Amino acid sequence: MGRLAGGLVLPAVVFVTRWAEAQERVYEWHWGMHPMWGVWGVGMMLMMLGFWAVLITGLVLGIRWLSAQGREPRRDAALDTLRERYARGEINREEFEARKQDLIR
Repeated sequence: MGRLAGGLVLPAVVFVTRWAEAQERVYEWHWGMHPMWGVWGVGMMLMMLGFWAVLITGLVLGIRWLSAQGREPRRDAALDTLRERYARGEINREEFEARKQDLIR
């Protein structure tokens, strides 16, 4: 049995290698630059980077927008105090406007 198996290995190897060589298409080999590395390849790469940038930016902005939906806008405590003082008559309009401008800056 050992001689028979050994005798079949060499023809099988020869058959497989010849079959693989027959499948190659040497005429399709191009030693030049692959088309994907030319201008089209750079353009496709930039488009893919742009696609991912837009997708990730959209996801981040969408998540931030959704997370801010339930919250009320933050109030400025200093401006509220200034309005209360103006309402009580502790300061006049000119002083209120001047301090308001200082707080806004």
